[in-house]
Amino acid sequence: MHPLFKDLFILEMANNHQGDINHGLAIIREMGKICRKYQVNAGVKFQYRHLDTFIHPDYRNNTQAKHISRFLSTELTEDQFRQLVEATREAGLVTICTPFDEKSVDLIVDHGIEVIKVASCSADDWPLLNKMVKAGKPMIASTGGLTLSQIDNLVSFLSHRPVEFAILHCVGIYPSPNEVLHLNFIEKMIRRYPEVTIGYSGHEGPDNTDVVKIAVAKGARILERHVGLPTETIKLNNYSMNPEQVDKWIAAAQEAKIICGSDEKEITQSEKDSLLSLKRGVFAKHGIKKGQEITPKDVFFAMPCADGQLTSGEFGRYRARFIASQDYAPLQGLTEQSQPDLYLQIRQIIHQAKGMFTEAGIILGKDYEIELSHHFGLDQFPRTGCMIVNVLNREYCKKLIVVLPGQSNPVHKHLRKEETFQLLYGDLQVSLDEQKVQLKPGDTLLVERDTWHGFRSEKGAIFEEISTTHYRNDSIYQDERIAILDPMQRKTVLDEF
Repeated sequence: MHPLFKDLFILEMANNHQGDINHGLAIIREMGKICRKYQVNAGVKFQYRHLDTFIHPDYRNNTQAKHISRFLSTELTEDQFRQLVEATREAGLVTICTPFDEKSVDLIVDHGIEVIKVASCSADDWPLLNKMVKAGKPMIASTGGLTLSQIDNLVSFLSHRPVEFAILHCVGIYPSPNEVLHLNFIEKMIRRYPEVTIGYSGHEGPDNTDVVKIAVAKGARILERHVGLPTETIKLNNYSMNPEQVDKWIAAAQEAKIICGSDEKEITQSEKDSLLSLKRGVFAKHGIKKGQEITPKDVFFAMPCADGQLTSGEFGRYRARFIASQDYAPLQGLTEQSQPDLYLQIRQIIHQAKGMFTEAGIILGKDYEIELSHHFGLDQFPRTGCMIVNVLNREYCKKLIVVLPGQSNPVHKHLRKEETFQLLYGDLQVSLDEQKVQLKPGDTLLVERDTWHGFRSEKGAIFEEISTTHYRNDSIYQDERIAILDPMQRKTVLDEF
C-alpha cells in the first residue's frame, strides 16, 4: 500500500469552487480545519479539463449539451488552480486531481500534484490511462458503471505498469439511494484483488453517515465524498457535503474504525475477570487425598469460581486428566492443572491449522497424509517446526506446509531433492544460504539441491512445495541436536485432519 493511501479521506471540490478562486480557497480552509481537528490523512481533489480541446468547438455554445455549460461557467485559469494546489499543501492536505484529457495530465505534473485520480467515466479510456501512467504518480481509480470484467481489465492494465494504484467501489448515480450501493462488493474486490488497496467513493445523500460506517466495516481504506461551502448565493447540489456534514462524516468513519478495531482478537483482563465471574468452578464432593486421580464422581460444579480455581470447562475438556496435588476438604475449590496430554496438544495444532486453511480458502480434498515436524518435541512445536500435508510423492512431489504464527523451521538442506516454494497465504521469510528472502502471497522461490534453507512466519503462512521425489533421510540439519535424531523422533504422522 502506498503511504498516501493509508486511511485516506478524499474531499472532492470538483466544480464547487463555482469558478471563484476565493471561494475555492475558503473551501480548502474549512476542510483543513476539520482534518486537523480529527488528525486524519486527507486530501483535496480537483478536476482539470483543458476546455479549449476537451469540448468540441461546435458545442461550446450549445446549452442543451449536459455538463458543458457548467464546465464553462466555472472555468479557472492554470494559475488559479496552482493557487488552490498551494493552499492545499499549506493546509497540510494531500493534493489530488482528476484529469479528463491528456493536456490536463501535463498540468498535474507541472503543478506537482501528488496523486492522480481516475474518474469512473475514464476508467476504460485507454489513451488517457496510458498518459496518466506515464506521469509516474500513484493512481486511484473509481469504478462507477463498470462491470466486474471491466474492473478486471483495469486492474490487469495497471498491475502491468510501474505504478502503485488503488481501486474504489463507486455508484455513478447522484445522489445514490441505499438500495443501489451494494457495499458487499467491497469485500468481493478485497478478495479478488488482494494486493490492491480498496476504497469507496460515495454519492449518497450528504446527511447519511450510516453508509461510511458500513464501508469502513467492509474494509474500505480510502473514502471519498464531494464537498463544498454554501453561501447566501451558492447552494450545494444534493450529493455534496457542507463543512458540518463533512465533520460528521469523518467522525462517523473514525468511530467505525474504533468499533472494527484489529482483525486479531484481543482479550483484556477485565473481560477475563467478567467472564470468570459467570463461570462454574470445580469443588470437591467429599474429601480428596493428595496423589489421587480426580474423577467426575469426586467433584461438582458451581459458582462463584475463584481466581486460579479449576473451571468446569477445563475439567471436562477432552481427555483432561487431573491428579490431586494436595488434600481437599469437602466443598473446597480445586486448583489443579491438567496433566500433559499428547492428544490434546495435537488436537490444538490441528484446529489451528484447519482454521488457517479455511481462512485462506484452501480445500484439501481427501487423499493426503499429515506430518507434524517437531524438532525439539511437541511441547516446543509452537516455536519450532511445521505441519506438512503430503499430497503426492512420485517422480514429482507436492506438499502443503503450514507455519504457525511465530513459528520457525530450522536450517537444513537436501542432497537429492530440488524444491520450489509458492506462498499461498500469510507471510514467509526464507533464509537461503546467506540470503534472506521475504515472500508475499503468489511469490515463488527455487531451493536447489545442497542449499541451506530455513523459514519462519510472523503471522502464519501456508505455502506449496513442488519438488522432485521426496526421500526419507534426505534432510540434513545444521543444528547437531536435530541431526542426531532419527526422523521418527522429530515427526508425528496423522491418519486424518
